[in-house]
Amino acid sequence: MRRMLTLLTGVIAAMAASAAFAQGYPAKPVRLIVPFPPGGNTDTLGRLMAQKLTDAFSQQFFVENRAGGSGVVGADAAAKSPADGHTIFFGTTGALSSAPALQSKLGYDPVKSFAPISALAGAPVVVIVNSAMPVNSLKEFIEYAKQRPGKLTYGSAGIGHFLHVAGEAFNAAAGVQLFHVPYKGVNQALVDVLAGRLDVMIDTIVIYAPHVQSGKLKALAVGQGKRLLRMPEIPTTAEAGLPGYEFSSYFGLLVPAGTPPDIVRRLNAEVVKALAAPDIVDSLGKMGLEAAPTTPEQYATLIAEDLAKWRRLVGQIGIKLE
Repeated sequence: MRRMLTLLTGVIAAMAASAAFAQGYPAKPVRLIVPFPPGGNTDTLGRLMAQKLTDAFSQQFFVENRAGGSGVVGADAAAKSPADGHTIFFGTTGALSSAPALQSKLGYDPVKSFAPISALAGAPVVVIVNSAMPVNSLKEFIEYAKQRPGKLTYGSAGIGHFLHVAGEAFNAAAGVQLFHVPYKGVNQALVDVLAGRLDVMIDTIVIYAPHVQSGKLKALAVGQGKRLLRMPEIPTTAEAGLPGYEFSSYFGLLVPAGTPPDIVRRLNAEVVKALAAPDIVDSLGKMGLEAAPTTPEQYATLIAEDLAKWRRLVGQIGIKLE
C-alpha cells in the first residue's frame, strides 16, 4: 500500500511539474524545422504556421530549413532535438512515409521518434507539363510518352521522396517510361520545367498554380476523386482517362517524442485555431490545399496507416533506391 501511494504521489508530482512547465512555454524562440529548401510547398506553409504561432504565443517561432535526403535530414535533426517543445518538425509524406518505406535504416522511427501535434493539410498531385509540349490532355501526354520511352523526364525532391514514388507509380499505371531526375527541392525542379529542361512534374499544385494560370505551364489532371476547389478546370485523373491513379501528400507538425503532453495539447489547440482563420483558409485555397486539422491521436493514426500503405505500394511497384 505504501509503495502504491509513493508511486501515485510521484505520478501526481510529475503531472504537476509538466503542467507548470507548459504554463511557462515557450521560454525562448521555437524553431520549426522544414526539411526542404526555401521557396517550396513545405516552406511556404511552414512560414504561414510559424507566423500564426508567433502571434498566438507572443514568442518567436522561426523556420529553419534543413534540406536533404527527401526530408530525412530534417526529420533526423528534429527527432534528436531536446523534447521540450522548442523544436517542431514540419512533417511530410516523404519524411514520414515514402522514405521510411524505401529505407530500412534511418536515424529515426516515423512512429516512435515523434509526438504528433496535428495534421495541417492534404494535397493531391497534379500532372504538370511545360506549355510548349504539344499535348493538351493527359491522354495525349501518355501517348506522347509511349512514343518516347525513357526520353521524357520527371522531377522530384530527391531519391525516395514522395514525388519519386508518385512518378514511378504513374509509370506503372500509364504504361510509360518517364526518367527520374532527383533535385534537392521542388523549387529547383520548377525552374527547369518552366525552362523546358524538365518535361513533367507530378506534384502538388502549390508553387505551380501561378504559372498554370499565366499559361506557362499546363495542368493535365489532378490525382484525386474530386476536382480542386480553386482550380476546377483541371480534370481528375479518372476523368482524364487514368482511373485508379490517385496520390495525395499530407503535411503536419510534430515534436520529439517525450515532449510534455501539456505542451503538445497547447500547440494542438493553437494550430487548430490557426487553420480555421480566414486568412489561412484563403492562403491554403490559393495553393490548392485544404485544411485538415486533427487531434494528436488522430494524426498518430494517420502516420501509422499511411506508412503501412506506402510500404505495400513500394512492394507492389518494386521501386528500389538508385
